[in-house]
Amino acid sequence: MILTAIKNFFAGLAKPKTPQAPKNPYFCNQWSLFLAQEVSFYRSLNEQDKVIFEQRALLFLETTTVESGQLNVTEQDKLLVAASAIIPVWAFPDWHYLNLKTVYLLPHAFNENFEIGQPDSCITGMVGTGPMAGKMILSQPALHLGFSNDRDKQNVGIHEFVHLIDMMDGKCDGYPERLLEHQYSIPWFELMEKKIQEITRRKSNIRQYGATNPAEFLSVTSEYFFERPQMLQQKHPVLFASLSEIYQQDVREIKADIKIRKKDPCPCGSGKRYKHCCIEVA
Repeated sequence: MILTAIKNFFAGLAKPKTPQAPKNPYFCNQWSLFLAQEVSFYRSLNEQDKVIFEQRALLFLETTTVESGQLNVTEQDKLLVAASAIIPVWAFPDWHYLNLKTVYLLPHAFNENFEIGQPDSCITGMVGTGPMAGKMILSQPALHLGFSNDRDKQNVGIHEFVHLIDMMDGKCDGYPERLLEHQYSIPWFELMEKKIQEITRRKSNIRQYGATNPAEFLSVTSEYFFERPQMLQQKHPVLFASLSEIYQQDVREIKADIKIRKKDPCPCGSGKRYKHCCIEVA
């Protein structure tokens, strides 16, 4: 169904341009509803930006395969992968993940040999290097949990896509050169070192894994930035300002605890209230 929508979308690009419709005609209403229910970033957008988000999701899925040999990949899986990709680079409309071709979903956490159900199967996401370059591996349950629980400062999809952003300059070092101008490099590295020391001394509410190395610090704090921006600004104002500069976004309007209410307009665009429209489908 998503593949058909993508083909229709690109076919439409060749036609004469008409005034922008309030809804994306190539994006199923149920997909919009799913994003509104599960993705707090999408919920925070105005109607015009939601249409742009949907268009970018279709473009991402046109160039990136989401597949699995161990489970049936659903449209919801693909939408969450696309959302994970779009959120960090929302301020960069022409961004393309040139270092990614395929996202593989596994039914559970895995180990370094991609085996599930083993004592050391504790990895939920990984970006491939060397022979695995151009590939990302995600635990499907962890992908969904990253969006359904948007208060724990963790989102494995966003985490792994931030690694890809970091790696666009050929190095995974916590310094996303494509997003951050060179004159900010020294202050950013100094801030990372300071914050990693705070985590190590357990004087920080940043997840412990962020102290592993600068690359993991960037990904872990980016999860925090996009899930709990107001808390990050309160607890770590300098870090919040730095990440705002990197991502060129004001994410303070993202509210993790706001869901669709029964009296709200239905996200499907019908004009009806949610309780009189898609609530039963949800």
